[in-house]
Amino acid sequence: MPLIRPVKPEDYAQWLPLWTGYNTFYGRSGPSALPADITAMTWQRFFDDAEPMHALVAEQDGTLIGLVHYLYHRSTISIGPTCYLQDLFTLEAARGTGIGTALIHEVYRQAAAAGAGRVYWQTHETNLTAMKLYDRIADRSGFLVYRKTLPPL
Repeated sequence: MPLIRPVKPEDYAQWLPLWTGYNTFYGRSGPSALPADITAMTWQRFFDDAEPMHALVAEQDGTLIGLVHYLYHRSTISIGPTCYLQDLFTLEAARGTGIGTALIHEVYRQAAAAGAGRVYWQTHETNLTAMKLYDRIADRSGFLVYRKTLPPL
């Protein structure tokens, strides 16, 4: 099993291809790719103590093979924070080997240590491979996600 650990500033060169792979999976590549300033800000937030955003990576033999990003936020139904697991990605060659499970379980551990009573996430309804994993380690909430993308002011 690989080492699951917090991301370090010197991981950027290995983190970026994983981040790019994650975004490509969700259709954010080529003309629809995330602007470079969003990637740069995301990376900076992982190392800013004032930010509630965190990143873990899976490392095997000195190579990063997976990532997970999560953040904490307030909720109207609890006193402690709620943890939102925002991004999860492993190299294709690492899928089905337990890396995703290990990354999620480490988020569970980190969230519990932070006093969070809940970890939640979402995935696209076509991501059937990931849903097989998620159905084994979490409960479906029954909620649908609605969103509206707002134009810049």
